[in-house]
Amino acid sequence: MFADLIRRLTAPEPERLPDPDARLALAALLVRIARTDGEYSDVEIDRIDRVLAQRHGMSPFEAAALRRDAEQVESEAPDTVRFTRAIKEAVDFDDRMQVIEALWDIVLADGVRDEEENALLRLVAPMLGLNDRDSNLARQRVEARRG
Repeated sequence: MFADLIRRLTAPEPERLPDPDARLALAALLVRIARTDGEYSDVEIDRIDRVLAQRHGMSPFEAAALRRDAEQVESEAPDTVRFTRAIKEAVDFDDRMQVIEALWDIVLADGVRDEEENALLRLVAPMLGLNDRDSNLARQRVEARRG
């Protein structure tokens, strides 16, 4: 099941993904950012579950199930560059704007802006078709919500 999603994402010309697959691909990107610093903490896992539940109108159980599937997809996905570029081609722009905000939410979940996570976000934003300003504004919105 996941191999087919990864194959479609990494095809030379990826097609638009149906909603369930797009959700899974974007969730896998959230998992990837959380794992970047080598610590995949309970706080980050909880934040991913909450982001998924809010974003997709899911119950906590459904969000946790999606995250577990995303963990497997992330572990099998190609390098971040190919994976993120594939998501850009397969997911609508508005969803990509929301996902950069969700990525910042995960980066800031443990209260530490790790340099590896910052570097990955600087790499990922342009590959999603977003500029530094969009990414910085997304970070500021997340920080403002956190108070």
